[in-house]
Amino acid sequence: MNTYFPPTTHYRMRVTVGEHSVRHIRRIVRSLLTEWEMTQLVDAVELGVTELVTNVVRHVPDRRCEVVVLRRAGVRVEVTDGCAQRPVMRRELPPDAEGGRGLVLLDAVVDKWGVVGAAGGGKTVWFECRR
Repeated sequence: MNTYFPPTTHYRMRVTVGEHSVRHIRRIVRSLLTEWEMTQLVDAVELGVTELVTNVVRHVPDRRCEVVVLRRAGVRVEVTDGCAQRPVMRRELPPDAEGGRGLVLLDAVVDKWGVVGAAGGGKTVWFECRR
C-alpha cells in the first residue's frame, strides 16, 4: 500500500545557536528549497538566514531562537528571539567598519523584510523572497 505524504509547507526549529550553527541552518534551508523546487531562491534565502541567525549569535545574550521557513508564493523566513532590541540598518558606515552591513545586504536581495514584536518581549525578524 502506497501512502501519500503531502509536501511540507513549513519547517520550524528551536535552537540555541553558536558560531557553526549558521552553516547547518543554511544546509537545511537549501534542502527545503530543493524539495520545494525553488532552487532559484537559494542564494537570497541563504544570505538572509545567515544575516538573521548571525545577529542572534552576536546580539542575543542566551542565543536562543526559533527559525521558521514557510513555503508560499515564494519563501518567508522568520527568526524569533527573546531580545527586545531591534536591529538597525546603517546605510552610512566608515569604509573600514568590520560589521553593520548585514541588513543593507538583506534589503538588497530580498523582496520584503521587517521586524515585529514577539510574545514575551522579544522580536521576530522576517523576510520574503518571491519566485
